[in-house]
Amino acid sequence: MANIILLGPPGAGKGTQARRLVEERGMVQLSTGDMLREAKDSGTEMGNRVAEVMAKGQLVTDEIVIGLIEEKLAGGGEGFIFDGFPRTLAQADALGELLAKMGAKLDAVIEMQVDDEALVSRITGRSTCGGCGEVYHDETKPWPADGKCAKCGSTDVKRRADDNEDSLRTRLMEYYKKTSPLIGYYYHAGDLSTVDGLAEIEDVAGAIAGILDGVSQS
Repeated sequence: MANIILLGPPGAGKGTQARRLVEERGMVQLSTGDMLREAKDSGTEMGNRVAEVMAKGQLVTDEIVIGLIEEKLAGGGEGFIFDGFPRTLAQADALGELLAKMGAKLDAVIEMQVDDEALVSRITGRSTCGGCGEVYHDETKPWPADGKCAKCGSTDVKRRADDNEDSLRTRLMEYYKKTSPLIGYYYHAGDLSTVDGLAEIEDVAGAIAGILDGVSQS
């Protein structure tokens, strides 16, 4: 059992690796976006706060996100994957305080390193299955000729509107500006490990597994 953060720019493959960890190790993926959507529709007190803020078009506060994470942690599980949080140093401090309060800790922060130019090439040809989230690419892994996802059989293929070069470079700049300070933060704390995010999916998964196995044995 381990609690980890996956860090990396848009398209680094965090979602793909998180899904594998959920399937293979029973870990719980805490995606900020998913938690907010779930809370908004839940009808709980926290959910009503989220719905009100989102209805006004305002940004959800760190306090609310931390509250949602606390609810998830209280439910237990075989370790948690923090996906999309923290994004800032203030959020990193808040997460550390929450984990300490709950008698838990952060076991590893895994940075998925990428080369920007290679990443642009990867993302601009990307599509995903709307049924299971399987990732395809025009050159390296084309959508099956029969029109059906090889994993689940769905015919729902999706492309993000912002998976184009100009938009991606803007998103990369935003990532490096806001999130890259976390790399130094967790390196200083002794929690940071790095993997090659542009390696083959199986190789990335193996590198992450090695980090987690090392954590569990220490």
